[in-house]
Amino acid sequence: MSKNQINVLRWLLPTACLCILTIPSFTNLTTQATTIDRPVKGRQESRSTQTTTNSVVNLEEATIESIHQAIASGSLTCTQVVNYYLTRINALDSKVNALLYVNPNAIKVAAQLDQQYAKSGRVGALHCIPVIAKDNYDTTDMPTTAGYVGLKSSVPPNDAFTIKRLRDAGAVILAKSNLTEFARGGTTVSSLGGQTLNPYDLTRTPGGSTGGGGAAIALNFGVLATASDTGQSTRSPASANNLVGIRSTYGLVSRSGIVPVSFTQDNTGQIARTVRDAAIMLDVMAGYDPADPTTAFGMGRKPNSYASELDPNSLQGARIGVLQDFFGTEAIHTEVNTVTMAAAKKMQELGAEVISIQIPDLSALTADLQVGDMEFKTALDQYLKSRGPHVAVKSFDEIMKRGDFHPAIAESMQTSSEFGDLTSNQDYRDRLLRRADLRQAVMKVMADNNLDAILYPHQKRLVVPVGEDQVERNGVLSNSTGFPSVTFQGGFSQPTKSAPIGVPIGIELLGPEWSEAKLLNYAYAFEQGTQYRRPPQLKAD
Repeated sequence: MSKNQINVLRWLLPTACLCILTIPSFTNLTTQATTIDRPVKGRQESRSTQTTTNSVVNLEEATIESIHQAIASGSLTCTQVVNYYLTRINALDSKVNALLYVNPNAIKVAAQLDQQYAKSGRVGALHCIPVIAKDNYDTTDMPTTAGYVGLKSSVPPNDAFTIKRLRDAGAVILAKSNLTEFARGGTTVSSLGGQTLNPYDLTRTPGGSTGGGGAAIALNFGVLATASDTGQSTRSPASANNLVGIRSTYGLVSRSGIVPVSFTQDNTGQIARTVRDAAIMLDVMAGYDPADPTTAFGMGRKPNSYASELDPNSLQGARIGVLQDFFGTEAIHTEVNTVTMAAAKKMQELGAEVISIQIPDLSALTADLQVGDMEFKTALDQYLKSRGPHVAVKSFDEIMKRGDFHPAIAESMQTSSEFGDLTSNQDYRDRLLRRADLRQAVMKVMADNNLDAILYPHQKRLVVPVGEDQVERNGVLSNSTGFPSVTFQGGFSQPTKSAPIGVPIGIELLGPEWSEAKLLNYAYAFEQGTQYRRPPQLKAD
């Protein structure tokens, strides 16, 4: 079956309700859903049961807490929640092309959760919370493709470790999102899914590589999205879509069951509309996994709950260093610089002490430091082998021979093809050693200035127009040290015709290893003091 032949049932509300299928006013689910067939690229069939409710519940910009409150009050069932999101996906996804697959079992899972709730209450911390999984996470009920057309029919035998943790906590894995193919870049385009668009400005990309998840959460297709971050693939779409994204300390969250890029740099990620929801997601996903030995380093490092410790006053007394090296100096950087410096000033107003800092020789320390291109071939071969005999393609070399990946990743694929055994590659060994130099430099500037965290714009300029390569991102400080960072809403550029409320600009806080709780607290205090989250103004036809 080709990607253009795969169908998903379209979920429609009666005509009286379709008039409110817009953002930001699409808020209510008041009557039963009906369905019709509609071909949607790369998606599977989904089925619904008919449900009714006499209540009117606001699900626009819904949070974990608001959904749980609605279920507890009897205003909504889980089946109705899932129907709402499926309806919204079918009303709006054709405008941004964020998703590859919709879970054919979503309504069945929701009905089971309703039955369990009636018997014993919530299943877990994410009971009935719709999650959009990046399509490099293994899922047993949908294909896992990494956006590659050659894997379009390849369904893994097991869930990724973190997908299982999400399901065990009660989450509904609602759909799989488009990504830059094999997570090899920042623009979210793939041979299976094509180009995803930014819902705030349809002329621009949504960042990447988790741009499908970013666009989906911005448009309220779900509450949470899983991400991966080799370079900045969680934080880039968070920045570009007015969201919160977490790249945690290397070793806190398992990477097993996720299509890899780099043994050294790969990390899982969490994307949400609020800091609290992202923190709850991290609570669920973090933990020791024998299949990913790096998580042994996280043993004993996780607090009882990142979410329960959030304090809106936490910036009081914090000492934040604004990293001047990560600001641009040309006219194209003006809007990002203005928003970031305004955010620093706001942190001062919220009680933080903010100082300007620089890291000596930072450009030299971060030059030629990435190892993803070098490690990709070996990492992918190991993953494909682990999938067993039924995976559609067996090796990196087979993919190169087929040549059916998207042209946007052709150069990086060719580069990776030139690397085999790395044990005798001196450049590779030097890069690994120089990561320690960057770690030392970051920790020294924090110690010299008695800093709690470092602040900078996630990228120096606005997310790029479709067709351009994403440039001037500041992900290296986290991806090449293993230190955690949190990206969150800093504000918007000036409105334009294509971006009626402006293009989102994300700011980022970085700290030492295992400082996630502190970083999330600072982001939460800023979020509560500013309320910069705004949904896109994209409307259904």
